[in-house]
Amino acid sequence: MRRMVFPWLLFALVLLVAPLVFAQSAALSLLSQMGTMVLLCLSYNMLLGEGGMLSFGHAVYSGLGAFGAIHLMNRMADGVLAFPMTLVPLAGGLTGALCAVVLGYLTTRRAGTTFAMITLGLVELVAACVLMFPEVFGGEGGISGNRVIGEPVLGISYGPQIQVYYLIAGWLLVCAMAICALRHTPLGRILNAVRDNPERAAFIGYDPQRVRYLALILSAFFAGVSGGLSAINFEIVSAEYVGALRSGAILLFTFIGGTAYFYGPIVGGVVGVLFSSWLSAYTQAWQFYLGAFFILIVMTTPGGLASLIDRAWHLRYGDIDAKRALRLGLWLAGALCALVGLILATEMAYQASLGSLAETGAGAAPLLLWGWRIDVHAPFPWVIAVLCMAAGTAMLMAWHRHGRPR
Repeated sequence: MRRMVFPWLLFALVLLVAPLVFAQSAALSLLSQMGTMVLLCLSYNMLLGEGGMLSFGHAVYSGLGAFGAIHLMNRMADGVLAFPMTLVPLAGGLTGALCAVVLGYLTTRRAGTTFAMITLGLVELVAACVLMFPEVFGGEGGISGNRVIGEPVLGISYGPQIQVYYLIAGWLLVCAMAICALRHTPLGRILNAVRDNPERAAFIGYDPQRVRYLALILSAFFAGVSGGLSAINFEIVSAEYVGALRSGAILLFTFIGGTAYFYGPIVGGVVGVLFSSWLSAYTQAWQFYLGAFFILIVMTTPGGLASLIDRAWHLRYGDIDAKRALRLGLWLAGALCALVGLILATEMAYQASLGSLAETGAGAAPLLLWGWRIDVHAPFPWVIAVLCMAAGTAMLMAWHRHGRPR
């Protein structure tokens, strides 16, 4: 019992202390985005990790849930409805679940590649409908709202970002516990059985399509809650919320974190927001780094970052001998060396492209990277980048051949 309670107490403590450690306004905004993305990745992993359903349209349910929440906020601002702002994400979740009831019956009739292709067509269909009905979805500009409605309750108005963060953190904690509990219910167990062997699950009396349908509805509910939290956080919802680009980002972040572990989507959501929000402030090539990082994870660690954390945890308690520890160190050294070379080559190439596009023809300005002033036209930095990537790749290949855990 203690082993089950301690991780949740630690998770709650992290959520409570995080804004006290990172108290800057930009950091609070980043933490709020992490919270909504983590919940979205957890909901997606109910399909991919627990049910083996590869969906390319999960953003549909979070996006429609966000639209439902923003419409409710506007009705509240107009005085038509009296509803507590704290429960607005619940309305987003119900909207997402209702949409899954309508759309999920069609998508879950088939599994595997057929299911994935249907969801891909569905996300394009919904994205087109959002633009076709601007009176409902606001067109390309989207719909804006105001989260500060009425008089503050117990001093909480959700105007300050810190209050919005704790709202997101509270919903994240409750929903994460609910998702974890669902994994241990009969529905969660039979969902694993349908993932592993649908024919045998049908043989013992369970309809695989109905199990997938129920799982999709529950997953869409939590995705809608995430969408409602995003609507409160940004106070605007646009067509991008239901697009294929957002669905692809959810898939990437969840897989990077690790679908076989419950905390994998949590790690993936945090890393994904760091790439898309934090790293994008420093370099225009952040999407290139995200794609390269995803390829690296797929090729070397299919279990995601969570599998690396799990190995490091066992190493901490002596379950891994010195030989395996050396292999893990080889992977880390190879990945770091390849990453340094990749970053150096990418930033130099991007800086050189700016010079080639300049109308003056004066050439690219020197690159400032890690405190160094680098001439992108000199051959020596390019040689260093190539050598780093080659050395890192060689170490990773050696690890893959001889040191990869079996």
